[in-house]
Amino acid sequence: MSIDFSSMTPKALAKFIAEATREHKRKKKRAPIMQVRNKLSRMAKNEGYTIQELFGANNATSPATSAAAKPGRRKAKATTGRKVPPKYRNPSDLSQTWTGRGKAPLWFVALIDSGKTRDDLLIRD
Repeated sequence: MSIDFSSMTPKALAKFIAEATREHKRKKKRAPIMQVRNKLSRMAKNEGYTIQELFGANNATSPATSAAAKPGRRKAKATTGRKVPPKYRNPSDLSQTWTGRGKAPLWFVALIDSGKTRDDLLIRD
């Protein structure tokens, strides 16, 4: 990638320098954090634990999700990829379940439209 600085206005050049400086500081700061995170992950694994068990899912970042922190990529949520137990079940077909996350399945929408309530479809233990 080649940038033609001679064609940039002084204002655009100043903005470019400020953004580059900000990104440089961010990357310089992030490197030690990743080293500590990797060291903690190795220590936990050696003792038979996961980072999630020790610190909870919201504070944990695995090496797979740390790749999402690279520039140009969206950062993955800590709950991404985690299995969630179903919350709702279709009473007429017990194999159809829904966690309550994301878009509601067609069977759920049809039952709600027919007069059922969410409480009627809850899985009760």
